[in-house]
Amino acid sequence: MRLTIKGQVTVPRDVREALGLGPGSEVAFIRQDDGSYRIVKQSDEPAAPRSPFRAARGAATVRMRTDEIMALTRDA
Repeated sequence: MRLTIKGQVTVPRDVREALGLGPGSEVAFIRQDDGSYRIVKQSDEPAAPRSPFRAARGAATVRMRTDEIMALTRDA
């Protein structure tokens, strides 16, 4: 495989299929004791604790302007 100028490689189809990778899949590169690396589907590794802020990102559904929200918090 050849690395692009942006540091990207194309993962061969047979490897993607074997790992169950599709568009948007996350992978991790794990360093082995001998200095080599292996690639794993991220969900195969223990998940790092998720930030509560990251979990809430994009979750707002209120269609209010900032000044309306600030007025609500100040009236309390």
